[in-house]
Amino acid sequence: MRYLIGIDAAKAKNDIAIFNSDMGLVRKPFTVSQSQSDIQKLAKSFAAIDGDVRAVVESTGRYHLPIVEQLSKERIFVSVVNPKLIKQFGDNSLRNVKNDPADAKKICRYGILNWDSLREYTNMDELRTQLQLYNSQFEFFTSQKVSVKSNLIALLDMTYPGINQLFNSPVRPDGSEKWVDYAELFWHVDCVRSLSLHAFSEKYRHFCEKQGYHFQQSKCESLYASAQDLIAVFPKNAQYKALVKMAIGNLKEVITHVETLRAAMNEIASQLPEYPVVMEMKGVGPSLGPQLMAEIGDPMRFKHREALPAFAGVDPGVNQSGTLNQGSNSASKTGNPRLRHTLFKIMEVLIKLHPEEDKVYQFMDKKRSEGKPYLVYMTAGANKFLRIYYGKTREYLHALEADKETNEQFKSRESLPERSNTPANRCMPMKT
Repeated sequence: MRYLIGIDAAKAKNDIAIFNSDMGLVRKPFTVSQSQSDIQKLAKSFAAIDGDVRAVVESTGRYHLPIVEQLSKERIFVSVVNPKLIKQFGDNSLRNVKNDPADAKKICRYGILNWDSLREYTNMDELRTQLQLYNSQFEFFTSQKVSVKSNLIALLDMTYPGINQLFNSPVRPDGSEKWVDYAELFWHVDCVRSLSLHAFSEKYRHFCEKQGYHFQQSKCESLYASAQDLIAVFPKNAQYKALVKMAIGNLKEVITHVETLRAAMNEIASQLPEYPVVMEMKGVGPSLGPQLMAEIGDPMRFKHREALPAFAGVDPGVNQSGTLNQGSNSASKTGNPRLRHTLFKIMEVLIKLHPEEDKVYQFMDKKRSEGKPYLVYMTAGANKFLRIYYGKTREYLHALEADKETNEQFKSRESLPERSNTPANRCMPMKT
């Protein structure tokens, strides 16, 4: 007999229903807390069931992980299902009942009807889980960086308008920018206008030497001349200076967090087997590469190449009915939004670098030349990129596994005891 356990996981509790293969309710839905002792007892009770037992858990961010891990430890088949699949699943009822016990029973019905196609949950190893957590924090602090930088520019527009556009120096490896360092010293236009050109030149020269920037007299004169015609809304006083200094301090602190996470992610990703293959792909560097690997996870878990674009939500939709067969459809956008964001960044890098030999860039350039809209050729490029990613990483990982098996066989042969050359071990001639 088959038994399907439907679990609707939440932050503090799990609602559970159990069905048999005949769609019969084995036990009335019940609730189990997220405590370790309760989940362990539940897992052991499931393991004691006489029959083929499978559990289906609706993916809920991270709330489902505790019970999934405990069930996996008890060697129970667990399948984590996308919540959209459960939502779209029809339970042949006109009533629209929405509560946790009803959701658990709906998960059971889905599991019974899709028993043969359920895929067993495989825990990502510790490195992949850690990398994904770092990436979520990296994106959080990156958004904070954008917000804090916008706040700083808004303040400086009241004291030194356009200061963020005075320099075109690239961002340093530690994330610092020249205009931010300049604004920390010359936060108000009167900090420049109150000095003579010679005094400003000496002060600017000392600033460049201290911060490690290249000093140019022509640039110094240009900065001094542009400051003479600017209008400062806020006066130069201690109150406004404190606000600007606070905003600069906040920005530098967030930048430190971002760059620390970026370096840590690259260090973690470098320990994953597919790292060298991913880093060789065009548009991927030490920043976008770890982000991409963090959100895709183990490429071996995708059974075919269409599964990875579907997971990212960049697969084209299908709209066909009768004589209608729409050729161009928008992307599904039902997958991982953080992965789509990373993919679009990679496509932007390819457009800036325009590597003529890269197949993804050639494909996007062809779409652009056909007059396709921005989102169309960017999504199409992301789809093609993921297909190439899928093929390259799986081929490389399969080769690694084959080499590993060969080495293990070779070592096992070397470990065998040598046959001695004694008369008992010699081959005796066959009598004729």
